This record gives sequence, C-alpha cells and structure tokens, in this order.
Amino acid sequence: MSRPALWSIRRAVSWATEDFRARGFPSPRLDAELLLGHAIGLDRVHVVIEGERPLDASELSRFRELIQRRRTAEPVAYILGQREFFGLAITVDRRVLIPRPDTEILVQTALKRTERRDAFGRALDLCTGSGCVALAFACQRHSWQLTAIDISADAVELGRENAERLGLASTIRFLVGDLYEPLGQGERFDLITANPPYIPAFEVDRLESGIRDFEPSIALDGGPDGLRVTRRIIESAPKLLEPGGVLALEIGYDQGSRVEQLMQAAGLGRIERARDYGKHERVVSGVLE
Repeated sequence: MSRPALWSIRRAVSWATEDFRARGFPSPRLDAELLLGHAIGLDRVHVVIEGERPLDASELSRFRELIQRRRTAEPVAYILGQREFFGLAITVDRRVLIPRPDTEILVQTALKRTERRDAFGRALDLCTGSGCVALAFACQRHSWQLTAIDISADAVELGRENAERLGLASTIRFLVGDLYEPLGQGERFDLITANPPYIPAFEVDRLESGIRDFEPSIALDGGPDGLRVTRRIIESAPKLLEPGGVLALEIGYDQGSRVEQLMQAAGLGRIERARDYGKHERVVSGVLE
C-alpha cells in the first residue's frame, strides 16, 4: 500500500481480505468491508457499490489503523464500537461481552413464554452487560417495566448509555450488584432472564484469542463446571417470581439436562429447551407453578 492514490475501495477490500484470511480469521471479507466502511463513512452496501472509487491518503491511513487493530485479533465489534442485536444497534466496548446472534433465542423465548402477559408485566435481566437482552425485550413490550443488573459498574454504565440512546431510559432501571442483591425487599417479577457466564473455567484459556484476550473474563468464566452463577440464579428465582412467572437462561451447548434438573429441583415446571441457529441447545426456561 505504498502508492495510496492507486488504491480503489475494491482493491483495498481484496487486499485486507487476503491478509485476514492468511491469519485465520473466520470471516475475512466481511471484516474487511465493515472496517473499510467504518474508515470512510460508508455502509457495507455502498462499499460494494462504490468499489471503483479511489481512496485518498487520509482514508487509507484510517483503514490501515483499523487493520492493525484487527491483526491483534481485536473483535470487529469493538473496533466499530457497536453490534447489531435483535434489530438494534448496541454500543459495545471492552467493558461488556459482545452480543451474539444465538442470544436472540433468549429474547425470543422470553417473548413467547410471556405472550399472555403482553399488556403489562415486570421483568428482571441479570448479568445484563450491554443491556442487549433487556433492551430488545423492552422494544417489544412497551408497557413492561424492566430492571437490569450487572456486577460490573462499568457494564451498567454502558447499559444505561444504550438505553438512553435508544429512548428506553424511562423503561429500564439499571442497578449494580451481585445478581439479586441490589433489589428491594419484596420485589417480584413476571419474568427473569439471564445470560450468565457459563464456560467452565478450564476451557476459558482455550477460547480463541479474540474472545479470551479482549472480552471480560467475568462474563465468560462460569466456575469449575460452568454452572456456578447459573445455579445461584435458579436456586433463588422462586423467591422473586410471581406465580406463573418465567425463568429463562442462556446455557452452554451441553448444559441443557443439568440446568433442567436444577430448575426442577427449585420447583419450576413446564420446562422447555430451545435451540440456537446452529441447532445447539441454548436456552432453558421454566415456570413457577
């Protein structure tokens, strides 16, 4: 890239794609198009449409800086500063876990299992991180009141920023604390959701570097069996749920039967398991009878 005046959008994307592919990144062309679009202020569609447009020196310089960041395995979502989730642009940075498409199954489950209470209800989202689950649910259930809790004050700060930007600040109450600890005495909910850390501790160091080295370990490490936080959520949920209230949890791909057993032991019934886009069990939900 020593003669920047000769570089078109298409040529720059092709060069970056090959560079990323050689480094083993799973979606090299998508990464290249998103990063170049971010550098020059175009969406991905116009990056393709305007492929023959030449890039000036300042645009190439910005793109080069983003390429250097991606070469360290920094996730594209952190470089762009946002990730789409359930049709919403969620601001993300290293304070929070990056929302995954599979977590949309948690929102879909929550909506489905509370559809008879769509007029009004109270929901609690634990381990809320960026607030993506609470925000997506709130956009579908405008009359519900939501509480979102995370142990990380930094994560809660970003969650509040997302709620304000999306016009949902008056709908969602954000609290800092360890699971149910910051709630007031006697509070009860029609729905509790959570995407807790569920990766067994011994597997965290085996994660790909983009996850292991950049995303917050507190949102990944689920203890020796991956269920340290999940177990605590389930055990205390019956005290916080209204009769007929729903508990819905995201889980690891091989944790379905164990989480179902935990829910049964806690007195929850009508337990269902939902699969993600890769056909893995991803969400377990139950009802307080």
